[in-house]
Parts: sequence; C-alpha cells; structure tokens
Amino acid sequence: MAPVLAASGLTKRYGRTLALRGVDLHLEAGELVGLLGPNGAGKSTLTKIACGLVRHDGGTIEVARPLGYLAELFRFPDWCTAEELLTLHQELTRSAGGAAERAELLELVGLADATRVRVGAMSKGMQQRLGIAQALVGGPRVLLLDEPTSALDPAGRRTVRALLEELRRREVAVLLNSHLLSEVELVCDRVVIVARGEVVAAGTPAELEQPSGVEVETAGGVRVIPNAGRQDVPAIVRDLVAAGEEVYGVQVRRSTLEDAYLEAVGAA
Repeated sequence: MAPVLAASGLTKRYGRTLALRGVDLHLEAGELVGLLGPNGAGKSTLTKIACGLVRHDGGTIEVARPLGYLAELFRFPDWCTAEELLTLHQELTRSAGGAAERAELLELVGLADATRVRVGAMSKGMQQRLGIAQALVGGPRVLLLDEPTSALDPAGRRTVRALLEELRRREVAVLLNSHLLSEVELVCDRVVIVARGEVVAAGTPAELEQPSGVEVETAGGVRVIPNAGRQDVPAIVRDLVAAGEEVYGVQVRRSTLEDAYLEAVGAA
C-alpha cells in the first residue's frame, strides 16, 4: 500500500537560511509518527509544506486527501461557540457530516457538554481540544498536529492519547510535532528527529533507546558493566559466580528517548 504522506529530498530556503536540507519522510495509513527537534530545526516548515501553506523549493511531496491540520499558534473567534466553529469548518471542507459529525467529534475530544460554550469562555486546554476536533472535520486520512498537547494538563494529555489510539484504529495517519518526548514515546509508532533542517535519527522508540550497560546487584554492592547488553548477561553472571560473588539481581540498563534525542541533536 502506498504511503499517505511521502516526502523525498525536500528543501526550503528563507532568504539565506536553508530551513530544510533534503528531508525524506513517509507515513503509512494508521501510523503515528512523532516529529522531534529543537526550535528552528524545520519541523513547522515541514508541517506547513505538507498541508500546502508553504511551497517547497526542491524535492517532492505527496499527501493523501482529505487532510486535517492544527497549527501551534491557532486562534478561533472568541464569540464563536464550539457548535458554530465546527459548522463553519464543515462548510469550508464541504463535509456532509452535519450534526452527527459535530456531536461525535466533540465527544471524541471530551467536549460533549461544551456545545454552546463560546471560545472566549473556554480554558486553553478546552480550546486545544476544540482545535483537534476541527482538524478532524471531514474525516481526514492524514492529520498534522503541531504541538497539540502544549496547553493541556495531564488529564487533557491522557484524553489526546486515547484519541490518537482511536485514530490509529480508524487507519488515520498522524504526524505529531511535539516537544514533549514522554508523550511521543508513549503513543508514537516511529520517531523522526530533525536538526538544522535534516533528519538526524529515525526509528521506533525501542530502536532509538539503545542498551547502556548491565547493572548487577551482588553481596558486595551494585556493579555496572558499561557497553554490555542483554546477550552479555549469562556470561557476566557466570563469571561473577565463578569468582565467588553472590548475585541477587540483574538489570539491563537502556538509554531513554531523551538520551537518543540529545545525542542525535548534539551530533548534528
């Protein structure tokens, strides 16, 4: 099956600044991909190119339609109710979902009781969830989310995680641009790390989290054997026992996604 988003050799220049330097990226149907990188890395530029807000200078990009998008710094009219906002976006996207679609989306983002609440009376977290609901109008095949959990409390983030799991079940592909590594690690199938306009690391969270040694609890205390992995455990235990040590526990230490991110960005 062809990817629902495929970018190859993507470049973008703003004056003398090269924002993207030959980026390759693809998303499959139902796949959740986390896009990570420091400020100015090119994440938002890539997202805006994908949804047609910015033109790229080189390379190619193909995105399946319909497409949903939530910008990082979005702003809805304060006087508009949740119901009115979704109705407007149904008209803009020519969605025929009507009242049933609006009710389903508000339920999906935990705003079923806020149908007639005006945007100006909503908390930032409620506005963020409403933004995700409008991005889902029309049943997009691809959803581009730019920092969707930045204004949410832990309960709101949990709601969004559950929503993303449901979108995976519905075969909606999601590109999640976020600074919250813990959120990405919990929900994303793959992670793409960008720095200075280039992809510097990519893979599943498990692939990026490399072994960082073996920790052994013995009668004489805890020992750490650096650069060892799971495959080294039997030999380590055998050697310690042969040397007269009493072994009480063994743990393979792994680097975190944060460690992998800092290493990849630092190397770039």
